[in-house]
Amino acid sequence: MILSPSLLSADFSCLAEELAALEAAGVTWLHLDVMDGAFVPNITFGPPLIKALRPHSGLFFDVHLMVEEPARYLRDFKEAGADLLVIHAEADRHAQRTLTEIRKLGLKAGLALNPGTDLSVARWLAPDLDLLLLMSVNPGFSGQAFIPQTYEKIRAARALLAEAGAAGALVQVDGGACPENAAALLDAGADVLVSGSAFFGHKPYDARLAAFMKAAEGRAVRPGLRAARAWRHAASNANP
Repeated sequence: MILSPSLLSADFSCLAEELAALEAAGVTWLHLDVMDGAFVPNITFGPPLIKALRPHSGLFFDVHLMVEEPARYLRDFKEAGADLLVIHAEADRHAQRTLTEIRKLGLKAGLALNPGTDLSVARWLAPDLDLLLLMSVNPGFSGQAFIPQTYEKIRAARALLAEAGAAGALVQVDGGACPENAAALLDAGADVLVSGSAFFGHKPYDARLAAFMKAAEGRAVRPGLRAARAWRHAASNANP
């Protein structure tokens, strides 16, 4: 299992210190939610903040683009220091082309699906994916209740990826993940859990990370997850 804490729940008055604390605790990924006020109601941040954070952290930057027409911004996020760009199927009419462009930039490519979006959308895009993100809450706000139907959707996603020849792609779950449901999420087939307030609201971070990771004890590691554990930030991302 990989835990990707969501930056939106961190203390924005001392982000450099927060990132240092995450790394000291053993966290390897950071989830960055970019919202444009159009695809979702909220507005958060964009490439300038990510670029400002990049010199302070070696974390793998998992950038979730909750924006309309994400293809317009791919190079900006690469130059800012992103490592993985996740686009929403609902926000891009040409998602296959955008996923291909992300990979051409040397980044990992992901596709996100809202709770009400059918998995069939991902069937023909699966060969172009490094990661499939399943929203387990409706996007736009933190602290929402986990949608229980997500477990069935995770199982179906694993089967779909295998049938499409993309069994190595990761399945990420975003929304409502906590130590109490982590084991059930992993049993269903999740690889990466995004956690906001359920992580940042509990210190020390090393103990909170351990509480999440306990759910993975004794479980077989899928080859795709084993490979992803070696994903690291490439300094060259910021210097195309």
